[in-house]
Amino acid sequence: MRIVFDDIKESLAPNFKGGEKSFASRAFSDGKNKMMKGRLVPRASIGLHRHEGNCEMIYVLEGSGKMLYDGGEERLSAGDFHYCPDGHEHSFINDGDSDLVFIAVVPAQ
Repeated sequence: MRIVFDDIKESLAPNFKGGEKSFASRAFSDGKNKMMKGRLVPRASIGLHRHEGNCEMIYVLEGSGKMLYDGGEERLSAGDFHYCPDGHEHSFINDGDSDLVFIAVVPAQ
């Protein structure tokens, strides 16, 4: 199945999971698995949250940012991949000067 994210209407989630500013996304779900193309403008973030019963995989397409992960910090930029397993927590922060664009997949568990 081909998914064209740019054909999906972008939605804005203000203060997503307690983050700053808004999280913009173009999302697709088959009822079990969720895939999205996400965008964080400079100084926007996705708040710290724990994955329970699922995991999340993030691949950065453009920009750079900081991933808080289980009390630590990782730098991510275009071409980097982040994996947050079930039972772990993370937060994504765009601390750069341009949009941070990424693909995120939350598969069914």
